[in-house]
Amino acid sequence: MENNIIIRFARADELEQVNQIRKSVHELHVRGRADLFQPDGWREIKEVVKERFDSEKSSVIVACFDDLIVGFAIVQYIHRAETAFRPAQDFCHIEEFGVDQKFRRQGIASALIDFIREDASNHGFQKLELNMYEFNDSALKFYESVGFHTYRRDLELLVEK
Repeated sequence: MENNIIIRFARADELEQVNQIRKSVHELHVRGRADLFQPDGWREIKEVVKERFDSEKSSVIVACFDDLIVGFAIVQYIHRAETAFRPAQDFCHIEEFGVDQKFRRQGIASALIDFIREDASNHGFQKLELNMYEFNDSALKFYESVGFHTYRRDLELLVEK
């Protein structure tokens, strides 16, 4: 199947298909952390993909199998100015990433990362970043398998009322 997959920048008429995968990713997050994600929150974020598509500071990338969108990534191009605490930083941030559940474990996610890596290089960036939730073990295993490593953690401590 991997040979039949094409990775490219999305077209405007494909954003609704991207949103269907985004919805399933949102539902995964609701199941994993219902305390952080609203079940109906999906409706509020539908327009984000259009905003990112229209922005010069981001891209929507899709994995296509025939006319079907089977995976996507939303990538932001980040330029952070130097501060007293850190040097200037330029990097690509993978804001959202997902593959249709029916097409997982077929090399699509790896092909998306390869495309993003090349896009980052073409923009002059030397680093990709993303964040994810700890409950998603399979995502962590995948990201580590393609070379990502943890350099920072967000921790929480729940306080009883």
